Amino acid sequence: MSRTNPPPRRRLRRRTAILATGAMVAAAAGTGGLMQSTASAAEVGCSVDYSTNDWGSGFTANISITNESSSALDGWELTYSYSGNQQLSQGWNAQWSQSGQNVTVRDIGWNSTIPGGGSVSAGANFTYSGTNAAPTSFAVNGVSCTGEPGDPGDPGDPGDPGDPGGPHDRVDNPYVGADVYVNPEWSANAAAEPGGDAVAHLPTGVWMDRIAAIEGSGQAGNRTMGLEDHLDEAVNQAQGSENFVFQLVIYNLPGRDCAALASNGELGPDELDRYKDEYIAPIADILDQDKYADLRIVTVIEIDSLPNLVTNVGDDPGATEMCDTMLANGNYVKGVGHALATLGAIPNVYNYIDAAHHGWIGWDSNFSPAAQIFHEAANAEGATVNDVHGFITNTANYSPTVEPYFSITDTIGGVTVRESAWVDWNNYADEQSFAQALRQELVSIGFDSSLGMLIDTSRNGWGGPNRPSGPGAQTNVDEYVDSSRIEQRIHKGNWCNQAGAGLGERPTAAPATGIDAYVWIKPPGESDGSSQEIDNDEGKGFDRMCDPTYEGNARNGESMSGALPDAPVAGHWFSSQFQELLANAYPAVN
Repeated sequence: MSRTNPPPRRRLRRRTAILATGAMVAAAAGTGGLMQSTASAAEVGCSVDYSTNDWGSGFTANISITNESSSALDGWELTYSYSGNQQLSQGWNAQWSQSGQNVTVRDIGWNSTIPGGGSVSAGANFTYSGTNAAPTSFAVNGVSCTGEPGDPGDPGDPGDPGDPGGPHDRVDNPYVGADVYVNPEWSANAAAEPGGDAVAHLPTGVWMDRIAAIEGSGQAGNRTMGLEDHLDEAVNQAQGSENFVFQLVIYNLPGRDCAALASNGELGPDELDRYKDEYIAPIADILDQDKYADLRIVTVIEIDSLPNLVTNVGDDPGATEMCDTMLANGNYVKGVGHALATLGAIPNVYNYIDAAHHGWIGWDSNFSPAAQIFHEAANAEGATVNDVHGFITNTANYSPTVEPYFSITDTIGGVTVRESAWVDWNNYADEQSFAQALRQELVSIGFDSSLGMLIDTSRNGWGGPNRPSGPGAQTNVDEYVDSSRIEQRIHKGNWCNQAGAGLGERPTAAPATGIDAYVWIKPPGESDGSSQEIDNDEGKGFDRMCDPTYEGNARNGESMSGALPDAPVAGHWFSSQFQELLANAYPAVN
């Protein structure tokens, strides 16, 4: 193809003050889970040059990474995102891969070291139609390449971690430069397992899943600490830390989890007043105490609630009578709105609303309606969008953060990946592309442009012997997707104690554009639900999706449940599950 007189080359240059040889992860030292650079060499600065040679239906992207310091950078991974339909064709001088709009460029061994003052370059060809806007931000080894050294950056740039700020002022991203609370009860359970010491220091969420949990009596399994006990311990762990995050799950709506019996709650569908007076009010009173004012308190608001009002009501094949009731009485929307307004009034609280996952609301028919329900709840019961700091996806679920070996736009034999049985016309194949797109949708309908996203990576690693090491066979689109995908669930609708799952990315601050953090909100090793009926006083029922012999329903395509056997009641310690998560961790646990 002849390309005479190509358009001018477009250039974009970004810089960063701090770059480490590893991603920002929870540190093993001390009692806190520090979100910090884990560099084995000195911190270094970087710059990225991006230029293109564009011929209208395709272009060549040329990228150069420069190490601005005097210390060598050993090992690098560049990530960035396009805003259009740009699609990778081939790359050189690096390992190039694409998932949705997200591009990853990794070293290939011989160019893994960038000496101080040195550069490394790579290139790739892409196709596209429409516009071809240049990427707006880059990250190297998980750290955004934006802002001059010492520059707090533009707080409106979703890829910029921003100024860490002071403990009494809300910051753009509460996780940057902060230690994160390690739940001593979960840590003790993890450490008691063979090999569990390797992860027992990592931060996980503290779940308030019933009224009694606030005081610390009658909780699931061997949990005994109440909310104030945890916060007091957080103050102890925070000593010597400039900033400290405490992660709290608000999870007790009336008629809770209307589509899953295993996580049903204690409050009836019409008990909104009890939710407000006996649950939210005492939690707010505790959080608002002066002794906790120096903590950054991240609240995850009511998982598996609002999306049910989109997908499990009316004529939907997965509809339930309880979900229809909750849509009709409005108590999910009112309850979430009340929690946002009440907790958002506390200056050091950061509210993140649960937003399901790509395998739930990634289809066109669910995506925008879910965003509208979120917006409705954010403006209910005295709340405003200003009470919402962000959203979280994949809470307590198994969807992979990134599918590295296939893209939603790949075509095999003239058939796109979207048409495969596994993807089934979904617009997304992984959580990161979904979370970034959802963020854009939410901003477009009225949420603040500084909105941040969290992704729960506690059980979505999918490592172990069944993990593919590259793209699969291209015999047909179904074989290509099934042999390329790292996720090994039988169906994306399966959610209970999934066999073959592994620990995912370790808790990480600002890993990608628009993503505030990867977090472990679901404590690995705590059951999703019992595999048979077990009497309990926690309001939790028996759901056949937790039974390994169950042959499925409309919500999982009439597939086998994929659940592990011999599971205890939801929230109780499940030793064999923890052992499997540890064995199948990706990245592997050393």
